[in-house]
Amino acid sequence: MSLYPDSQLEQLGISRLSIEARGLREHQEATTVEWVETGEDGRDYLLTPDAAVAWRMMKTAAQADGIVLYLGSAYRSVARQVEIIRTKLDAGIAIDEILTLCAPPGYSEHHTGRAVDIATVDSPALEVEFETTPAFAWLLLHAGEFGFTLSYPRGNTDGYVYEPWHWCFQSSSHQQNQLAPQ
Repeated sequence: MSLYPDSQLEQLGISRLSIEARGLREHQEATTVEWVETGEDGRDYLLTPDAAVAWRMMKTAAQADGIVLYLGSAYRSVARQVEIIRTKLDAGIAIDEILTLCAPPGYSEHHTGRAVDIATVDSPALEVEFETTPAFAWLLLHAGEFGFTLSYPRGNTDGYVYEPWHWCFQSSSHQQNQLAPQ
């Protein structure tokens, strides 16, 4: 049984069959999120408490290595995902193209409160050029230590365009060590 109504998808021109054909998984929307940082545009970024701790630790470790990381996106609700898709539809982009750029409502890792879109000072935000930055090289070497994995590498099976900036928190050995009895 689906977590989200088919009618919401149908209103956007998205069929459940097309989602199933791609093998996309639904993601439960986070029920508890906390403030992590505020962007230069004044937007507040939220994550689940465990992802927030991991993000702060990773950002601090990167900064100690001379790498600046900041958030371009974090938690977003299913309702916000609907707005994003409606905006793209209103701009005349076909739904099939939209669904290579962003997930259908209910299927975005951002709903979980564990996904982050990472930016840095020497690259435009949310662009493939991010892969050429020292920040991306650092993430490839160290993000896993903090429980983050690259969600959409080149040729990913989900059918999304390559997103070197999109990372999702799974679990962290750092956090497990912090939580272990001393």
